[in-house]
Amino acid sequence: MSDDRQWPGHIHPLLAARFSPYKFDPSGRVDDRTLGLLLEAARWAPSAGNSQPWGFLAARPGEPDHERVLRHLAPSSARWAADAGLLVVAVTRRTVDDSEVMYSEFADYDLGQAVAHLTIQAQALGLSAHQFRAFNLEALTEELRPNPGWAIVSMIAVGKAADEPPVVRQRRSVAELRADPWAARA
Repeated sequence: MSDDRQWPGHIHPLLAARFSPYKFDPSGRVDDRTLGLLLEAARWAPSAGNSQPWGFLAARPGEPDHERVLRHLAPSSARWAADAGLLVVAVTRRTVDDSEVMYSEFADYDLGQAVAHLTIQAQALGLSAHQFRAFNLEALTEELRPNPGWAIVSMIAVGKAADEPPVVRQRRSVAELRADPWAARA
């Protein structure tokens, strides 16, 4: 692991400044324009064969869907995600309709691209995003009932961070990223 201070001056400032807050300012609302920009950024993500196998349920505090989503968060994520200005359920299309025919073997990867675009757009708008999977997947799926072929993968809390990024953030080194997948097993 290496300290991230080694490279941030050489990558785009939006990437270098990005962090996942564990505390959101409950007064940091996400208005319609901002929500539209976040989803527009996700819309322009690359995907295998331009299949765009992603979808989102966006819910803000005070909206009916917010409570439907909030009640399925694990206690560990509910402590901080409940105060975010927006909760986004990220969904991918894995199969064609209700058949067993795979839609795209890259569907989850492509959804990740769309979420990354949304995350960086949030950063560009002065917001923070925290991607997470600490929720009851089975219960949330039952609650939201996505169409056949669609599967909930993760969630994103978006809003105004109420905590500061850590002074030192640990990341695997570039050398480790390149070597670890090919390193000899002991």
